[in-house]
Amino acid sequence: MNILFLTDNFPPEGNAPATRTYEHALRWVKAGHDVTVITCAPNFPEGKVYEGYSNSFYSVSKLDGIKVVRVKTYITANEGFLKRILDYMSFMVTGFIAGIFQKKTDVVVATSPQFFCACSGWALSAVRRKPFIFELRDIWPASITAVGAMKDSFIIKLLEKLELFLYHRADSIVSVTHSFKSELVKRGVDETKIEVVLNGVDLTKYQPVTCKDPEFVKQFNLEDKFIVGYVGTHGMAHGLENIVSVAESLKENDNIRFIFAGGGAARKKVVDLVNQKQLKNIILIDRQPKEMMPKLWSLCDLSLVPLVNNELFRTVIPSKIFECMGMGIPTIMSVPEGEATAIINETASGLVVESENVEEIKNAILKLYNDIDLYNEIRVSSTNSAQLFSRDLMASKMLSIFSKVLNK
Repeated sequence: MNILFLTDNFPPEGNAPATRTYEHALRWVKAGHDVTVITCAPNFPEGKVYEGYSNSFYSVSKLDGIKVVRVKTYITANEGFLKRILDYMSFMVTGFIAGIFQKKTDVVVATSPQFFCACSGWALSAVRRKPFIFELRDIWPASITAVGAMKDSFIIKLLEKLELFLYHRADSIVSVTHSFKSELVKRGVDETKIEVVLNGVDLTKYQPVTCKDPEFVKQFNLEDKFIVGYVGTHGMAHGLENIVSVAESLKENDNIRFIFAGGGAARKKVVDLVNQKQLKNIILIDRQPKEMMPKLWSLCDLSLVPLVNNELFRTVIPSKIFECMGMGIPTIMSVPEGEATAIINETASGLVVESENVEEIKNAILKLYNDIDLYNEIRVSSTNSAQLFSRDLMASKMLSIFSKVLNK
């Protein structure tokens, strides 16, 4: 099978869309399929092209057997609605043009969160008369209004019409959550063409922690500390000011340290708050290359997974919970009750508290800090549960969806 995949995030970027696409594509190649990924110059989340890359019109390389085609786009930081729209639309155009020139294609796959990428995928499938599969990672543009980046308006309504057009035109929709599928069905999308393939974890890379990475421990002076980590994109949706408040409330406990590792639109806000409050128990770590993530995660005794208290985020499953399971790191989840909280509760891989509730997050940290038996129980449950979310299983399921569409 010749798979043409469009995504504006791909390694060396290390966010969830980039990781999911790469880890699936790697397994498809190993299964004997040809995979071409059309993407742009790596720049997420700072909006700066990574060292060693350029924002050129067209370049081709190979990554672990995956053909990677990079195209020129308008690049901006992950902030500001209009600039991001220009970014997305530029990739829609250049990605489409690049797709025209790929020699062999059996199926066209395009991924969100934003769906201008999916527009390009649909147009390519129409021109090349090949099936179009829409991988749905976010209910967009609803997520824009949910974080306050833009108010409901005529533009949002137009985007919603485009969104529904793509859902109806897709030959198959691969949703990353069951909640997204339910939402689409409520809005009149044919249930029979929606499949759910959850995010997962590469268990060859994310394995139970036996010791903390000594170089990171030494670099950040974390010897013999109980480390509570927020690792990943610092976005408007995460309400990270609440986590800073939690750290402030525990600043007198010298045995507990907090780390914020990553970058994004809300990173400056976090840095400014830490400096303003002069918090010495918070360590700020810059975004790390993807290959360093297991070492970075190894520092964490606990992982914090917050989202702001908005109804939309009941449908979201933060992908980092699966990496934490693979490494046996208990999760403290403070998100609106929904599919993600159900996973944590059912797998007993962490504690669930109320979204944006500083006191409850603090108490959950102290509970696991003080109760070593409970902490170890959750570690074991977390590790055992990781097998249910193996990336091998998820990649295989997507392949079966591609085959099903091709054989219609």
